[in-house]
Amino acid sequence: MSILSTDKVKLNAVVKDKEEAIRIAGQLLVNAGHVDPSYVDSMLERESSLSTFMGGGLAIPHGTAEAKGSIKSTGLSIVQLPEGVDFGEGNIAHLVIGIAAVGDDHLDILTNVAMICSDDDNMEQILKAATPEQMIQIFESGMEE
Repeated sequence: MSILSTDKVKLNAVVKDKEEAIRIAGQLLVNAGHVDPSYVDSMLERESSLSTFMGGGLAIPHGTAEAKGSIKSTGLSIVQLPEGVDFGEGNIAHLVIGIAAVGDDHLDILTNVAMICSDDDNMEQILKAATPEQMIQIFESGMEE
């Protein structure tokens, strides 16, 4: 199972708030079999105590440490939000990347995702991606194997 696949990419999503954006990202991970449904609640719990907004239009919600047991395999979900969603304090996310990671995989994934998304050209391509395949290509070209 790939950590990123077309079934875990949602393009042109429109949400009413960050909770809905996080739920979509989490549900994509649930549907792909990476996590139990309870993991989505832990993603929201983490967000309520510490914002996962990273700057530059990027939010990377993930579960709490207590939720490790509900992770079955490492995976990423990507939610593209052309209109953006407020993650608090006027921070607008246009890209929400859900992460579920076994063991310490999350550190490498977070680093790779941050590096890819900190590049303005990459971020522009990500926000303009018209197909899940285009989105995956951008991320896979930047991921270290």
